[in-house]
Amino acid sequence: MGSRKTPARCAWAASDPLFFHYHDCEWGVPVHDDRHLFEMLMLEGAQAGLSWSTILKKRQNYRKAFDGFDPECVAGYSAAKVRRLVADEGIVRNRLKIEAAVKNAKAFCAVQKEFGSFDAYIWRFVGGRPRVNSWTSLKQLPSKTAESDAMSKDLRRRGFTFVGPTISYAFMQAVGMVNDHTVGCFRHNACARLR
Repeated sequence: MGSRKTPARCAWAASDPLFFHYHDCEWGVPVHDDRHLFEMLMLEGAQAGLSWSTILKKRQNYRKAFDGFDPECVAGYSAAKVRRLVADEGIVRNRLKIEAAVKNAKAFCAVQKEFGSFDAYIWRFVGGRPRVNSWTSLKQLPSKTAESDAMSKDLRRRGFTFVGPTISYAFMQAVGMVNDHTVGCFRHNACARLR
C-alpha cells in the first residue's frame, strides 16, 4: 500500500498541521452565514498583533466564551461579563479587544437591521462575487487593497473597531471575498469555482 501524497498547499499552511484543516476547508471559501461572518470578524480583530496560530488554538474557547458568536447575545454583554472574559485564560485577555467585540456586535446588529443581513452589506465591497487572484508566491499577496480600505473606512464609520485595512483584508481572505490561494495550491481552483 503506497503512501498518500501530501497536497500542495499555500506556503503559510504547508508545514504546520495546525493550519491544515483551516486552510483546506475554510480559508478562501465564500461565507454567507451572518454568524460565521461575525465569528471571523471577531477572530481577525482578536488576532491583531498576534499570530493566527494563537487564535486557532483558542478558537473553541472563543466559541464557548462568546456564546457561539451570537451577535445579539454579545451585543448585550454587561460590564460584569466583560470582566469575566478578561479573566478567561482560554481567550486573548485584552480588555480593549474584548470591549471592541461587544461594540462590534452592536454595530453588526445595526448593519443587519439596515441591510437585512450582514452578508448583504459586506459582499457589496467586492460586487457580490469573490475576487479570484492568481498569485504564484506569498510575496505577491497584498496586506490591503482598495476594497479593504473602503470596507475598513465604512465599518469604522458605522462604529466598528479593530477593523483597519489590513485586518479587513485578512477577513476578506478568510471568508472567501477574495481567493488568495496561490495558483500551485490544491485549493486555488476549487475555491475559484465557489460563489
